[in-house]
Amino acid sequence: MSGIPLVDVIAQNDECRTEIGREIGAVVSNGNFILGPSVWEFEQAFAEFCGTRHAVGVACGLDALSLSLAALGVGHGDDVLVPANSFVASAQAVLRVGATPVFVDCDPVSYCMNAADAEKAVTPFTKAIMPVHLYGQCADMESVLDVADKHSLYVVEDACQAHGARRNGQRAGSLGDVGCFSFYPAKNLGAFGDGGCVVTDDDGVALNIRRLRNYGQEGKYNHVAPGVNSRLDSIQAAVLSCKLKRLDKWNQMRRVYAAVYKEVLGAHERITVPAVMPGNEHVWHLYVIGIDGLTSESRTELIAKARDRGISLGIHYPTPIHKQAYFASNPISPDRKLPVAEAVAEDIVSLPMYPHLGSDRARRVAETMLEII
Repeated sequence: MSGIPLVDVIAQNDECRTEIGREIGAVVSNGNFILGPSVWEFEQAFAEFCGTRHAVGVACGLDALSLSLAALGVGHGDDVLVPANSFVASAQAVLRVGATPVFVDCDPVSYCMNAADAEKAVTPFTKAIMPVHLYGQCADMESVLDVADKHSLYVVEDACQAHGARRNGQRAGSLGDVGCFSFYPAKNLGAFGDGGCVVTDDDGVALNIRRLRNYGQEGKYNHVAPGVNSRLDSIQAAVLSCKLKRLDKWNQMRRVYAAVYKEVLGAHERITVPAVMPGNEHVWHLYVIGIDGLTSESRTELIAKARDRGISLGIHYPTPIHKQAYFASNPISPDRKLPVAEAVAEDIVSLPMYPHLGSDRARRVAETMLEII
């Protein structure tokens, strides 16, 4: 019996191999490898998909976040509210612009940013709030926006795990001042390498990011800002355009497998299956369960038992950002207590999730979990 990986992009790529090959061939033939027509075409299509006026392709998700902050004028002396339960890039983007990440606890049900705790962390130096749409569903954006409006904060959506997700009908990325995406290959919309994008309705912010991503250039050899080299590759844009046409279908396939997991695992007394929050349309970038009573040692043993049965599990994320080596040794807000994020990190396990997993294999994963916990 074949093994089941945590993530598998091969079948997804096989589905559109012919079209991707043709589009890559077109880029090779026209020679427009940097900011060519394939980038512009993808940006237009992705902006339409997200329901925003602009999409600006950049080199990776981290650059999308840091360039967005820079374009909004966030920098030295400013604080940015960041959830502790996220990938480290959320905080690193803040450091890259010279600002200070102030960590916020997560909601105990969705694991997304707790807006009430975020408001407690606001200071006179706070300039932006960065909700992360974790695992494929949107944060409580109404509450986040209320905090932002009350304290005059910019809202930078980290939507790097939420391609196509909706909150009350609106796509992730279109709810704040800017939305930031990663196209790392394992994402719901993944390239053949690194890539990222910023979406926004703000003409000035979009123009600023277009300058910043290309050496601060406005017209050839006319450099008006201290920019960087962070341009979405034309070949990656061609790949992404092919996959974007299929994204809603692939996300629906993920929902089918999430339903299988919930059916099999939902009644177990030790297992907490993920909740879809009211108003959300989840896209299941990750399927993360909680298992009561796990320790670091028993989770390692659980993962090994699953591996012995041909199933790969993951942990997203085993260490909250504020406990990572750099941040722990350079405490930024040591007086902040983040008990939920710390507790969640101890008992979560990620199950295989990707569009071509298949219901039978999802059921096999779930039944194996019941056998080994």
